[in-house]
Amino acid sequence: MPSFDEQTLQQGVVYKKSNGIYHVLAGEQLTVCELSNRLHKELIYPEAAPASLRQRVVEVREIQQVDPVAIGDQVRFAAPAGGSGLIVEVLPRRSRLARREAVGAGSRGRHTREQVIVANLDQVIPVFAAAMPVPSWNLLDRYLASAESLELPACVVITKLDLAREDRGLRAAAEAYRRIGYPVLLTSAASGEGLDELRERLRGRISALVGKSGVGKSSLLNALQPGLGLRVSAVSAFNGKGRHTTTHLELLALDGGGAVADTPGMREFGLWQLEESSPADLFPEMREHAQRCRFGAGCSHAREPGCAVRAAVQQGQIEQRRYESMLRLREE
Repeated sequence: MPSFDEQTLQQGVVYKKSNGIYHVLAGEQLTVCELSNRLHKELIYPEAAPASLRQRVVEVREIQQVDPVAIGDQVRFAAPAGGSGLIVEVLPRRSRLARREAVGAGSRGRHTREQVIVANLDQVIPVFAAAMPVPSWNLLDRYLASAESLELPACVVITKLDLAREDRGLRAAAEAYRRIGYPVLLTSAASGEGLDELRERLRGRISALVGKSGVGKSSLLNALQPGLGLRVSAVSAFNGKGRHTTTHLELLALDGGGAVADTPGMREFGLWQLEESSPADLFPEMREHAQRCRFGAGCSHAREPGCAVRAAVQQGQIEQRRYESMLRLREE
């Protein structure tokens, strides 16, 4: 592997990745890059003041990420003439959308790795269809809890409104999430409803769309910006089967400013390092009750008599279905 002078390194943003190949945009120049081997390793130094010991590596560990580079990452890279570039450094991220690596049964916990899907984003957009397929509210709760754990704003988008315009249950669910504090946009690519509001929500921001295949993300994006949905469909075709691992991701520029990343076919979404947070803290309407709970942070909110969260559920201050979603996360 050739060495490069620090002064020759360039800085850019990863706009596309596929099977170990990364497209980095620096200004108006797009460079196809590979990764330096050192990005797959974590170097461990002695635990002492830097001046007291020579800087020698005492241990080398494999990184705990599926891929050290995600779309949206700011990176430093070398771009030799006549060849592929080489990414040598990933700059600190201001935010990230991540999940637990989708693996086989019996491989959870410390044996799994973090999969960073999009870096340096501004918001998460969970997308669900009003019908065909019917919305899975428990999956939406999981997406929203993940966004809360990563301190990311979220906006819920319901598509295919034209197929369920008179569905009172859908309207009631949308209002329930709005009361919690989440924006909910009801949209239809067929009729154009809600598109102006969604277009404004996306303008000037880096957004990640999450949702199952078939909910209408491509049609929605194509209605927002002609041709964009077709590009997303091409990305979705590369979605791996079985483990649902995306091998091709791309940030797609929006005409009004900003960019959107589709995350195709995420039928499962395991929260990364859930043990660092209490599941009740990831549900905004439960936080205050959990903080007042007589059993403190160790309360499971499942069986304890006198639990403030359970009392709020019984009094109708917390929806039973959202409460059950929280308990499912605690069981992982």
